[in-house]
Amino acid sequence: MTDFLISGAPLDINACISRVADPKCGGTDVFVGTVRNHTAGRRVLRLEFEAYEKMALLELEKIAATAMAQWPVHKVAIHHRKGTLEVGETAVIIAISAAHSAAAFEACRYALSTLKTTVPIWKKEFFEDGEVWVAAHP
Repeated sequence: MTDFLISGAPLDINACISRVADPKCGGTDVFVGTVRNHTAGRRVLRLEFEAYEKMALLELEKIAATAMAQWPVHKVAIHHRKGTLEVGETAVIIAISAAHSAAAFEACRYALSTLKTTVPIWKKEFFEDGEVWVAAHP
């Protein structure tokens, strides 16, 4: 089972965890990425995320399929924000359940690193003295 969401509304960590909960699973790994208040010594005011949603959802499906083929994971949920986010807001949640914790940890690490390099979601950081696109990919 997989669950993907790209939303302009705040993300719900508990809802994401609930999507992967299963009595067969003894381990659930959850990554929550939030907007931090600084980057490279510069104060961050806010972030803006843009997404090519149709392609992003397809890429998230590929990530989940690969994770499920590579590790014995049971369920994968990946939720990502779009739009303007303030410091402290949740930008991404990845929740993965498996019978054992090691598989969930490894698959979650894979999902996060792959998301950052293949999914067409772009991040712009806003500072007091300017703005910059971060890690523009696809």
